[in-house]
Amino acid sequence: MEKHAKYRRLIEYCQTLPALPTAVAHPCDQSSLKGAVEAAGMGLIAPVLVGPRARIEAIAAEHGIDISAFEIVDAPHSHASAAAAVQLVREGKAEALMKGSLHTDELMAEVIRRDTGLRSARRISHCFVMDVPAYDQALIITDAAVNIAPTLEEKVDILQNAIDLGHALGVDEVRVAILSATESVNPKIPSTVEAAALCKMVDRGQITGGLVDGPLALDNAIDIEATRIKHIESRVAGRANVLLVPDLEAGNMLAKSLSFLAGADSAGIVLGARVPIILTSRADSLTSRLASCAVAALVAKARREAGKVLG
Repeated sequence: MEKHAKYRRLIEYCQTLPALPTAVAHPCDQSSLKGAVEAAGMGLIAPVLVGPRARIEAIAAEHGIDISAFEIVDAPHSHASAAAAVQLVREGKAEALMKGSLHTDELMAEVIRRDTGLRSARRISHCFVMDVPAYDQALIITDAAVNIAPTLEEKVDILQNAIDLGHALGVDEVRVAILSATESVNPKIPSTVEAAALCKMVDRGQITGGLVDGPLALDNAIDIEATRIKHIESRVAGRANVLLVPDLEAGNMLAKSLSFLAGADSAGIVLGARVPIILTSRADSLTSRLASCAVAALVAKARREAGKVLG
């Protein structure tokens, strides 16, 4: 399949929606400022730039980035930028947060602050939405960036966040593979036991909205021939569109393997807060940055329509 084809369709659809009011926290380098401005130019977001005004204006002048159309909320440093961006959301002036050139930890510390943050009843988690050229559908991987070693209880929310994201992206049938090293439940491999428990929680209606199976090894999750050889009967195996990983290390390696060895692009989104949070890296391509904004726009749209927090 043509590279970026899935992202291109996603971005084109989101251009038909109203631009998403977005507080951009500390866009004080070329890549973060240019990414926000280009997403605005394509009609994906309506950014409010939050950070040291003089520094933002200097970066724009140095790199020829036109920011004349955008409001700037002056904040003296990165910590203050994160706090001010979160406050804009709390005041209803933004429906999404976007990370600029500050550390992710700085932004998330303000998001999870108990009295002034953006907590919801859900555990906060991260999803990569991967456009893998060799795979016929977008692939959601969670959690590869926020929860280091999630407990079973935390995985319930991580799983539900990912299922809700799939629906927000317009996926007709969300099919989740809970990954481990094997498709057999083995008490010596805790992730297989947790996978089995999660599947039973789906059966009992504690997790809703998706088809879930696990444990599954990666080949059994995404390759029909592998499931045939191993005689795995499942509506998920071989055709998963969501991969729930055992821990952050496994997820990070999987996502980066797809990016650097399979030519995939990755859009990043944080869910479980009161609004979607767009996390981008300085190494991200323009396509990835735009796709992250488009994903956030769809999450915000689903949240408005459902009247509940999806992220």
